[in-house]
Amino acid sequence: MNGAVNAPDCRPAAFLDRDGVINHDDSYMGTRDRIRWMPGVAKAVRRLNEAGYFVFIFTNQSGVARGFFSEDDVRCLHLWMQSHLASQGARIDDFRYCPHHPDGSVAGYLEDHPWRKPKPGMILDLMQHWPVRQHGSFAVGDRESDIEAAAAAGIPGFLFTGGDLDAFVANCLARQSILR
Repeated sequence: MNGAVNAPDCRPAAFLDRDGVINHDDSYMGTRDRIRWMPGVAKAVRRLNEAGYFVFIFTNQSGVARGFFSEDDVRCLHLWMQSHLASQGARIDDFRYCPHHPDGSVAGYLEDHPWRKPKPGMILDLMQHWPVRQHGSFAVGDRESDIEAAAAAGIPGFLFTGGDLDAFVANCLARQSILR
């Protein structure tokens, strides 16, 4: 990690998986017209913002490696998601995605990349580039690979199985405060 983690504005972060947590996982979500938001997503992100957390999205996007959409499509979708949530007072600080998959079909993306969950690369990269305090940070995912990535990065992971994301995040924050 770089020296930024000792900066005065160092604070915990919530690392949220995208498909299955922020939006319903309807298989290879490459465009905004396919997004179906999870209930309570804007309220959950606002709750994290108000609690002083950085809010990051970390997501495997093998649809790039499989040729379903491009990295430009992923970036455009993320900018739109960020803007849409900001219009509701919910701030996403940054995104990380992994476009690689060893079973893909697009040259340049055919590898088991260190950012591909369950590896912790995306979380570690965000921690390196932002003044994240590891203590108090956590991840929310809908798959065991999300939880494994969190554990490998040294933070707890909470498995979200659907429903109201805000209620789930409120419970995560309560559990984190007990651990402090």
